[in-house]
Amino acid sequence: QVHLVETGGGLVQAGGSLRLSCAASGGPFSLYTMAWFRQAPGNEREFVTAISRGGGSTSYADSVKGRFTISRDNAKNTVSLQMNSLKPEDTAVYYCAATGTNPTLNRAQNRAQYEYWGQGTQVTVSS
Repeated sequence: QVHLVETGGGLVQAGGSLRLSCAASGGPFSLYTMAWFRQAPGNEREFVTAISRGGGSTSYADSVKGRFTISRDNAKNTVSLQMNSLKPEDTAVYYCAATGTNPTLNRAQNRAQYEYWGQGTQVTVSS
């Protein structure tokens, strides 16, 4: 059983930056594909970005490409999301997710692939 805890959310002005972190415990972190999803009020939870087990491969939603960067530290059991040039439409609860199924990065965009989820952290971007 993997336990995920997100930190780093908050309120930021448009154009600003935030860094989210997700700390994992209870499992062999290096064997999990990790991802970030987000959910705005009234919307479905949507894919943001994913990173492979070793960190060598990543994928991003088109809406965040060039602005967000995912990274992981397998020695510290953490995955991070650096968010730059934030826009009001980035406002959402951001969730960290983990899967031990080793999906392709295309399949990793599907939230049904993930067995483990964090509790979420709120990101609010003001205009």
